[in-house]
Order: sequence, then C-alpha cells, then structure tokens
Amino acid sequence: MPDIQILLTNDDGIRSPGLWAAAKTLSDLGYVHVAAPREQYSGAGRSLPSTSDGIIQEHRIQVNDKEWPVYSVGGTPAQTVLHAVLEILPRCPDLVVSGINYGENLGTGITVSGTVGAALEAASLGIPALAISLETETRYHLSYSTQIDFSAAAYFARYFSDLLLNCQFPYDVDVLKVDIPSDATIETPWEICRLSRKRYYEPLRPERASWSQPGRVGYRLAQDSNDALPGTDSYVLRVNRHIAVTPLSLDMTSRVDLKQVEACLRNKG
Repeated sequence: MPDIQILLTNDDGIRSPGLWAAAKTLSDLGYVHVAAPREQYSGAGRSLPSTSDGIIQEHRIQVNDKEWPVYSVGGTPAQTVLHAVLEILPRCPDLVVSGINYGENLGTGITVSGTVGAALEAASLGIPALAISLETETRYHLSYSTQIDFSAAAYFARYFSDLLLNCQFPYDVDVLKVDIPSDATIETPWEICRLSRKRYYEPLRPERASWSQPGRVGYRLAQDSNDALPGTDSYVLRVNRHIAVTPLSLDMTSRVDLKQVEACLRNKG
C-alpha cells in the first residue's frame, strides 16, 4: 500500500527504542513519517502548553537498512501531532500510531498519558488513531532501556494498524487503545474491553523536609491493581494476561440519562 501515509509518534521522545520497533513493522503497511517529542514527555496527556518552542529538527536514522528522515519537535505529544499534520507531512495521514510506550496505560489514569493524548489529538482532527503501550516495571517508564523486548508489541502495532486502515469503526470510536502484557508473544489472545474505573497507579507524597524545597509527586502500582472487574482493561492485562483492546471516544459526556441528572440538579436530589 505505497500510497498509505502513517504518522508515528510517542511520548517517550525521539530516542525511544519503542518508537523504532514500531517503525520497522509499520513500514510494511505504507510510508511511515516519524515525528516525536524532542524530550521525554510521559504524563503530558493532551496538553498544549504555551511554553513549548515548537522547534522542528530533522534527523537521519537507519531503519530496516534504509536511511529515514525523522523529526523531533519541541513540544508535547499532542503538539507534535499538530506540527506533523500542519507542517511536516505532505498531506493528512491515513493513520496516527502513538507508541510503543514504556509502561501500560490502564484505568482512570489514561487522561494523564501522553501516548493516549497524542492519539486523542489525532482523533480530534478526524484521523484514525492507535495508542499502544507495553507493560513494564515502573523503573523503566522514563528510560530508554534496551532490556525491554518490544517484538510482540511491534507485531501488534502492525496488526491493529492494518485493521484500522481497512475497517470502518462504529460512530463514537475515535481511538483504539492497546496494552500489551510484558510476557506477550505474537500468539497471545486479545480481548475487547472497557476502561477500569479504578486508579491503576497511586500517587506518592514527595519526600522533602520543607515545602520550599523542590518536590515531585511520585507514583507506584496501586496495591489493589489486580482487583479490577472482569471485562476491564486492567483485568484483561493483569489477570488474564491477554492484550487489552479498548475503544475510546472523544465524547466524555457521562453515559447516563441526562434527564436524570437534570432532575437531580433541579430538585437538589
């Protein structure tokens, strides 16, 4: 499919091995344009901060024994998508793939994820989008560790990208979120599931003696992360050890009878 144009991005930055693992397999489907944040931007969500410089730099990388022009962008994952679509690519891409991320993106924390944020930004432009993440220990989340095996995740990046390019999803499916277990192989089953309503990572209090000292809120895997309900992304990945495939919508309106909410508000309960 030589006329297919794919934009590949991430939130871990242009140097991430997960990005290049995806690039190698996606090149079978069409022309892959790689544009990623210049720096590590995990946790950026879909943010568009005014402090980003937007500087675009071209680099040359060897992928599949060929030299590729790739681009680093001074901005968040969502801003990178905008710069790529508006300035770098010759036309609007047929698909945007965000990943492969170091670390799974599950449950209520997905709005924090820069991986998901980039895909949502693409979807807001009317472009089919895939956000793909690989389960890793938290110590690898901000790394470029070569100890992580991305081969199975790269296989499924291509697999689900091919599906997105060749099928019409129902209305209200804007992003396909895919989370790969750390022990997955190309034979690992996948399951369609919904988001867990539980917090997958729990925040940790900064360690400092005074508020005047710099301090960062940390995080760790929630103590009850294995207690998610069946049919949710956390359960599929953590308990079933299957690939969790979650359709996401840009419409964040609560799925309730709006008249019920109105009655509650007007009648004060």
